[in-house]
Amino acid sequence: MRTLLVTLAIALPLLISGCSSQPAAPEQPGAGVEDRKPTAITTPPVVQPPISTGNVDPYDIAELKNPKSILSKRNVFFDFDMYIVKDEFKPLIEAHAKFLVKNPKMKMLIQGNADERGSREYNLALGGKRSEAVKKALLLLGAKEDQVESVSLGEEKPRCTDATEECWAQNRRGDMLYSGEY
Repeated sequence: MRTLLVTLAIALPLLISGCSSQPAAPEQPGAGVEDRKPTAITTPPVVQPPISTGNVDPYDIAELKNPKSILSKRNVFFDFDMYIVKDEFKPLIEAHAKFLVKNPKMKMLIQGNADERGSREYNLALGGKRSEAVKKALLLLGAKEDQVESVSLGEEKPRCTDATEECWAQNRRGDMLYSGEY
């Protein structure tokens, strides 16, 4: 043991001095720092786009907001656990399809909704099927694929929050929104 300690005492300084065979490099100066003062950034105000996107007849745009026009109606309601468009809503979908055919620059977003019953995942899937059903009906009547987008909101955007059948019926729907409204 003593021999090992003596050997280490002799070898250790040799090992340490053998590691630094080159002299240390002189210290280099640091990089210069530029002094900058912050400048104000100005951005133009955000303007909400109008409902019109292109060459759309102003009369047609007015019809979208006229409460006496069928085009002002934007909701398709569904039966419980169903995603088949009922006959009573076919004239509404036909009117919106004609509007989209006449105004090819217009875009529509269909939001599928469900009532609160069922799991979140189930309601998202059901809302998706409802929005797709409305979209397919519009496409069959002449609207173009790039004009219509469908999404599911599931139970996230209820129209009514009471736990009654009348209230749940209001939440089982597809909402049609035109560009500038979503």
